[in-house]
Amino acid sequence: QVQLVESGGGLVQPGGSLRLSCTASRIIFSGNYMGWYRQAPGKQRELVARISDGGNTNYADSVKGRFTISRDNAKNTVYLQMNSLKLEDTAVYYCTGATKLGDFWGQGTQVTVSS
Repeated sequence: QVQLVESGGGLVQPGGSLRLSCTASRIIFSGNYMGWYRQAPGKQRELVARISDGGNTNYADSVKGRFTISRDNAKNTVYLQMNSLKLEDTAVYYCTGATKLGDFWGQGTQVTVSS
């Protein structure tokens, strides 16, 4: 079955931390870029971070220095460690895999930053 399953979202106070996880089918994960996007209410979906099979990473300017993307190729899992969370990080976070067959998306996980 071709799928991505995210977990780890929730409610956190400003300044707090969360770690998102996404486990993908091997056909999506192996050898491909994996990434995290987010979509806040009333806004377009935006790239947060992505990581190549070899570990090269890219980040949105708004999260640089606060978020870290990583992957465990043995577990077909990509992570997003989010520190120093801000109110504006509130969004639905989506895991994605970019394959030769096209892009695949998870169902999304809600992250809410609120005091």
